[in-house]
Amino acid sequence: MLRDSDVLSALLRRKPAHSLAQDLYCDAGVFQADMEHIWYRDWLFAIPSCEIPKAGNYVVHEVGAYSVVIVRGTDGEIRAFHNSCRHRGSVLCKTKKGTGPKLVCPYHQWTYELDGRLLWAREMGPDFDASKHGLKQVNCRNLSGMVYICLADDAPPIDAFAAETARYLSPHDLENSRVAFESTITEQGNWKLVWENNRECYHCAGNHPSLCRTFPEDPRYIGSDNSGVLSEVAAIHIARCEAAGAPSAYKESPLGDWRFVRTPLLDGAESYTMNGKVAVAKPNSSLPFNDAGALLKFRYPGCWNHFLSDHVILFRVTPISPMETEVCTKWLVHKDAVEGQDYDLKRLTEVWLATNDEDREVVENNQRGIRSPAYLPGPYSPTHEGGNIQFVDWYASTLVRAFTGVGAPVAAE
Repeated sequence: MLRDSDVLSALLRRKPAHSLAQDLYCDAGVFQADMEHIWYRDWLFAIPSCEIPKAGNYVVHEVGAYSVVIVRGTDGEIRAFHNSCRHRGSVLCKTKKGTGPKLVCPYHQWTYELDGRLLWAREMGPDFDASKHGLKQVNCRNLSGMVYICLADDAPPIDAFAAETARYLSPHDLENSRVAFESTITEQGNWKLVWENNRECYHCAGNHPSLCRTFPEDPRYIGSDNSGVLSEVAAIHIARCEAAGAPSAYKESPLGDWRFVRTPLLDGAESYTMNGKVAVAKPNSSLPFNDAGALLKFRYPGCWNHFLSDHVILFRVTPISPMETEVCTKWLVHKDAVEGQDYDLKRLTEVWLATNDEDREVVENNQRGIRSPAYLPGPYSPTHEGGNIQFVDWYASTLVRAFTGVGAPVAAE
């Protein structure tokens, strides 16, 4: 099990434009460093706000050692709290989702208001001060219908990302949507391998027959070759969408931890369906044409998302162990869309259900191969795997900054 100093050394020794050393994908010490310095410090996508539309609706989201209750208050605000009673620490909410007028500890019935205030604790004596025993709050922001949490006491700045999220998501009405379907799978692979697989389509032709009907393999469609130059088709598509009032141009943060771009789908396809036509007749966007493509948005370390003209797909990544990762996918449709009338659930979900399962297999095969004593870091394709280069550079520079407290080059020369 590597110590932080060993992890830092491995990061500083890594080859530029190559996959990471074996320990960085497998070692328990590296996993702990990832959790402490990335997952417990950064903003993480948790749920769409429409999943808890009414006061008292809650969802429990677990990240490593932490269990977090995300609840909508009577004032309409969404807040997050540690799922631990201030009495003797019992979990407050035993189920993943639920509804209640208050948050009540199942152990001794300490009762909390939905804003975290302790309302009632039986027979605690005359000197007990309830105001000092409210629930411990978790940083929480609702960004245009996507709820992000941060487990750190002092959350890093998020206002720039929030502003860009509001701008790019303005045509997509997540607040007036609902979750039509949810899928959660566990991949037997390190969370970084899940991300690396997501950041390239080099593997798509050989593994994703359904997705390849509509999604472009050409990295120049989404700017993932690191050249900064989009294909002519993509540039024309972006200009058309921008003219219609839909922010679409490639935009990446200075640190590389988030990105937006609206990509055209193949041959004028409208959505991720087997025939390329929209899956939902009642759209949850204001886009004036069906073939607006997909707004691709990612934010490290926790999510990537696809916003189409007719529906939205949200993907959430959560590490479980050094070689185990949860991937949760939610399909959002307009809140008034009726299953069987406005959409067929199988048609809505079949492409990405198949793609997720195919990705699970390739990630698990990747992890098994990396565990071999024969494994050595291999070179990324500069054409097709620029997104991988960008991701591992972000990962390495983020951990190096955490260990040293100063900026660092993205790769050793």
